[in-house]
Amino acid sequence: MTEKEMQVQQKQEVQQAGEPTKPEKQYVPAVDIFETAEAVNVLAEMPGVAKDGVEIELENETLTIRGTVAPQEHGGETVLLREFEPGSYLRKFTVAETIDQEKIQATMADGVLTLVLPKIAPAKPRRIEVQGI
Repeated sequence: MTEKEMQVQQKQEVQQAGEPTKPEKQYVPAVDIFETAEAVNVLAEMPGVAKDGVEIELENETLTIRGTVAPQEHGGETVLLREFEPGSYLRKFTVAETIDQEKIQATMADGVLTLVLPKIAPAKPRRIEVQGI
């Protein structure tokens, strides 16, 4: 394997303007975006986030994804090494006018959020009958 194939991708923190008011860190989830003739599919990786910890909002053409990792309890154990740094996830996307915003669907499984953004069906040609008055 080449060195390029073996590179580890580090978590990327959300760049915020101003001072944060929460002590926890916010990370940018890695995403894959695929397009078909019918929809745009977004896969967002948010390890440690349960279904109940996901919030998705759509406002003014902006789709906001938030994920919160529930703190893990280690009763009676002493932590020797901690590489997983808890925090939350935040990512925003601008939704194109070709997306049917009322039909967006989301599922969460195994730390991966899947969003399906269906496209608006193009108007089909039709014949319009002329009515008499």
